[in-house]
Amino acid sequence: MPAALEDPFYYLRNFHTLIDWISERYSDLLDTEERDFIDDFRALPRASRALLVRMVMRKGNLFRASKLNYAEIGNTQEAAAPLIALGWVDATPELDLAQLFGLLTLAEVDACFGRSPGRKTERLAALLVENPEPRPFSDWYPTSDDCIYAVGLMEICDRLRLMFFGNLYQDWSEFVLADLGIYQYEKIEIDASARGFRDRADLEFYLLLHRWRERFDAGEALDQLLPELPLETHGNPWLDARRRKLLFQVGQHCERGGLLDVALGLYGLSDYAGARVRRIRVLERLGAHDDAFDLAQTASSAPDSEEEQQHLARILPRLRRKLGLPKEPPAASTPVRRIDLVLPQPPEPLSVEHAVQLHLHEDDAPVHYVENTLLNSLFGLLCWDAIFAALPGAFFHPFHNGPADLLSPDFHVRRATLFDACLAQLDGDEYRTSIRRTYAAKQGLLSPFVYWGNLDETLLDQALTCLPATQLKACFQRILADIKANRAGLPDLIQFWPDERRFRLIEVKGPGDRLQDNQLRWLEFCATHEIPVEVCYVQWAQD
Repeated sequence: MPAALEDPFYYLRNFHTLIDWISERYSDLLDTEERDFIDDFRALPRASRALLVRMVMRKGNLFRASKLNYAEIGNTQEAAAPLIALGWVDATPELDLAQLFGLLTLAEVDACFGRSPGRKTERLAALLVENPEPRPFSDWYPTSDDCIYAVGLMEICDRLRLMFFGNLYQDWSEFVLADLGIYQYEKIEIDASARGFRDRADLEFYLLLHRWRERFDAGEALDQLLPELPLETHGNPWLDARRRKLLFQVGQHCERGGLLDVALGLYGLSDYAGARVRRIRVLERLGAHDDAFDLAQTASSAPDSEEEQQHLARILPRLRRKLGLPKEPPAASTPVRRIDLVLPQPPEPLSVEHAVQLHLHEDDAPVHYVENTLLNSLFGLLCWDAIFAALPGAFFHPFHNGPADLLSPDFHVRRATLFDACLAQLDGDEYRTSIRRTYAAKQGLLSPFVYWGNLDETLLDQALTCLPATQLKACFQRILADIKANRAGLPDLIQFWPDERRFRLIEVKGPGDRLQDNQLRWLEFCATHEIPVEVCYVQWAQD
């Protein structure tokens, strides 16, 4: 066991780390309730602090005292007393029937309501009509000597967690996984002024978006939600990107539901990637072909990305036909070499990609199943220092697996000099040494690009032997140009001929499968840059 976890109060130590970090960096953002909580928490007896943290780190906010048995804490009721006195824990909360059933076993349901056939869900449905009002646990289950604790601090603790992580998807387990060595993070000198939120308004706006999304995901009616959707631009670029993404996603939902006018308006307010193409498609569905064509023409003259350009290449000919306009000559494309194989269907769980890998593999021409892992990993290793540069706003807590602005439009621009220096190594032989050095020095550290489990020394050596530096540089520049889109879509397999210092990429398609858009874009790129790539279509012999 790691030394950090030998301390039975490791979780309490981690919680103190979080509130100390927040007190140092976010003191001006804390409201009175949060300040009082931190001060009062520090003044509690250790057992009470530990019990509260144990409950906060578990799911839900209702806990049976009998289930809170921890040797290091001791008597649960004694530890809970100061928490109850502060009003942080309610020892007699009123429970509705659904909450009660969530706390009881089926045998205990029988003890409360009498034995009856059926599962808990069936029993709950049957008893709801007769028991609509909430009651204390002792009224529901008078023969039990147990009690229920309701923790009323979850929102405060969530806000503190949000300040620390800058998001609500990371939780307390990050500390434990790091202590265990399951997650290993690059150590970055984080300035005391570094933080994810500039002011309280930023924090509240994040929570506004989060709560709106929670209600939306829960199925609340759109006519109630839409008036509360934040439409105005927010001053924090990172938060405004979240707002624009939300508008886009709600627009997609409305489009799928046939609310085309609403979708059109939402897409028009969001410049999130793909929003302009969706506007064109909605205009087309509404029969506004002239408007759709004009917008498509404008987009085509300055496309936001390769993905948008690809969509427009399909949309414009269709709109031309509908408007009776003359056809334009199709854009030239480079054909990709095709392989057709008929193979015996492998036993599960062997995939079609692995079947082709085994079929093509030779001792002097090994085949590896790499998909998106190899080129991304080589890029991540060569450019490690640029990716993990401690720029303002990039890192603000110890648990970043990559910079917070990784998918921001200006990610590359902010680090242009650093990336230029990394990629310049590909103009000579220095890149091989750099990649190997980083591979050894950073082994196992989390990265948004490096797939340690898929990259062993054999694969690394073969890749550095066979992949030309000029082609690596072209691929790395493409990844940098649109990280979100271009980290994916790479061919499934790579075959090396180490003695001849050559290779080929192979995209595998099983019966009925077809090339996806991002795969087509990579294939076109490879053909343009004379990167050897083939598409292998597989049929099963018995078919």
